[in-house]
Amino acid sequence: LPSQQKGVGMHEPLVDAEGFPRADIDVYQVRTARHNIICLQNDHKALMKQVEEALHKLHAREKEKHAKDEAEALAEAMRQNQSLPQAFAKVNAVTPGSPASISGLQVDDEIVEFGSVNANNFQNLQNIATVVQHSEGRPLSVTVIRGGRRVHVGLTPKRWAGKGLLG
Repeated sequence: LPSQQKGVGMHEPLVDAEGFPRADIDVYQVRTARHNIICLQNDHKALMKQVEEALHKLHAREKEKHAKDEAEALAEAMRQNQSLPQAFAKVNAVTPGSPASISGLQVDDEIVEFGSVNANNFQNLQNIATVVQHSEGRPLSVTVIRGGRRVHVGLTPKRWAGKGLLG
């Protein structure tokens, strides 16, 4: 409101005690200013309502996206687990300089296939020993799981300075 309309806000009366327009203010100017303020307040309320609805939609979409991402990650993890074959043995030691070491076999590799031996036909370590004895000097196909990935290793059992044909 203009400075000469002091003491008149949005709710003070514009008439005197007898019901006549007040002489100390410009009633028309006060009413016009009040009207403009009310219009601006209504516009503000409408905009705030739009902002609120947009925020609700945004957060709902974010929540849906998060749930979908989690579901996809879970499905991907399940596919990974299904695609990896069952391991039947784990490498707990590899002697440096041995045929196993030279082939790239590492501690904690989980053996999935060792020549013809796999999780379906493996009974005990004697199965592997038999395959090794029959494959001396010939490359064996060995498949291991290393860090959640399938890795193929070419291993040739042979006599070396250490004990056994693999090390």
